[in-house]
Amino acid sequence: MECDEIWLEMVVDSVLAPKFIRDHTAKEALRKRIDEATASDLDAFIITDLAEVLRSHCRWVATLPRVAPFYAVKCNDSEGVLKTLAAVGVGFDCASQSEIKTVLALGVAPEKIIYANPCKQISHIRYARDCGVEMMTFDSEGELDKVASTFPTAKMVLRIATDDSKAQCPLSVKFGAPAADGSRLLQRARGLHLDVIGVSFHVGSGCSEPGAFTRAIRDARSVFDAGAAIGFNMRLLDIGGGFPGTPDASPAFEDLATVVNEALAEHFPPGCGIEIIAEPGRYYVASALTLATSIIGKKTVRKKEGNPGAASEQSIMYYINDGLYGSFNCILYDHACVTPIPYLTRGPGAVVHPSSVWGPTCDGLDCVVECCQLPEMRVGEWLIFENMGAYTTVGGSTFNGFQRPEVFYTLTGAPCEPLGEGQATVKFAGAARAECTR
Repeated sequence: MECDEIWLEMVVDSVLAPKFIRDHTAKEALRKRIDEATASDLDAFIITDLAEVLRSHCRWVATLPRVAPFYAVKCNDSEGVLKTLAAVGVGFDCASQSEIKTVLALGVAPEKIIYANPCKQISHIRYARDCGVEMMTFDSEGELDKVASTFPTAKMVLRIATDDSKAQCPLSVKFGAPAADGSRLLQRARGLHLDVIGVSFHVGSGCSEPGAFTRAIRDARSVFDAGAAIGFNMRLLDIGGGFPGTPDASPAFEDLATVVNEALAEHFPPGCGIEIIAEPGRYYVASALTLATSIIGKKTVRKKEGNPGAASEQSIMYYINDGLYGSFNCILYDHACVTPIPYLTRGPGAVVHPSSVWGPTCDGLDCVVECCQLPEMRVGEWLIFENMGAYTTVGGSTFNGFQRPEVFYTLTGAPCEPLGEGQATVKFAGAARAECTR
């Protein structure tokens, strides 16, 4: 059986089957969907390249061999993505009862989940307890009190703050205790008879400074030492997320991984007995999704009288069928910059015009791209947006009645490495599950 067919057999079920475009690469699937569209069927859609997700996983295993990935569900909770990652043995970082329920429904074992939200609703703690999800984070005495009264046998992980001021999305403004407060919180946990098994941190989503990992791992070591002095057997280090998911990112994933590996070797060397995990999100999915939108309207705006400083005589406003209230919420919440790519290519030297791209809702805020250069296009043409996998559809709404784009999957060209020699095969959701050997 070909590698692609093996993966399809593991991932596809009766629910996902209609969404799969078989025997096509992602680019071929995009072209097939557009070519099949009619004037009455021009809704935006997404192509998810699960082979790209698998390639990212293999690169992670090769580059960070000591760090077990626990995928951040909040980044993209697409069923196809979650099933694919579960099929290769990835763990999951969940932040709510709903996310835990979703992951457990895939057949994932409770010990492969970390409830990585330092501020949890009591009913959600109770749900985690009843489902056997024991690992969970905390960063305050109040959280310790809640867990002690609801789930006293939980395995607690102390989240410490980091300097994430240069990250795309800083998180320490909301979560994480100063490392200097670690001893006090550990004493409190000891007094409540809670088991603290480790330390976690997050250098911010979209980390732009490798040194943030170095400092955070060093701080975690100091908290481990404080825990040992108090009497805890701390055995887990969670280095969070922040890893880039696009090939043009700076710093590159490999650069961050080098820094992480060096810091781990210094502070948590091989053989130290500490399990190391991480919470990558955008790393796995950012480059795997391509969004196709159609132009539903256009308007030429001419330079107004008395405005001689205008850059051009006219500009063109394009209206598309997805926007800030849909997939492009990433512009507001994830500080994303998106690039519209005309599906129909023009020849060399094609004339371009100052342009802007707008979403379909009645809100003036719904601007996708404020200023760009585009050739003149007609209503019904397609604009393509690449690298749309992270914090996009998961945060979209149906404001004004506009539906979220339909998601399709392709799996052609999947790597065979996770099915090579030395791989363990276990029963998973009625199919074979392959796990990369560590």
